[in-house]
Amino acid sequence: MAITMTEAAQAHIRRQLEKRGKGVGIRVGVKTAGCSGLSYVLEFVDAVSAEDMVFEQNGVKLVVDPKSLVYLDGTELDFVKEGLNEGFAFSNPNVKNECGCGESFHV
Repeated sequence: MAITMTEAAQAHIRRQLEKRGKGVGIRVGVKTAGCSGLSYVLEFVDAVSAEDMVFEQNGVKLVVDPKSLVYLDGTELDFVKEGLNEGFAFSNPNVKNECGCGESFHV
């Protein structure tokens, strides 16, 4: 089981951690929300717990709890800029449906 990041995502996470001045990486998870069932959650990680899975690329760490990993296995995290908008984009092979607004998904 694994989650990967594009170079753009790695660079953005590295910049945000440097700006913040602390942290070991970014936690990626899922929570029940939205009209399709699940949504992505991202937060800074200051300490990794024993049950967490850590995926590291070029010194950038993604931390995932085992319950979320089931829904995220094979996902690629990207950071995209479209005009004035920018943000993380998830390419998740497990997604079966997404809501019309793009805020939630179903596996």
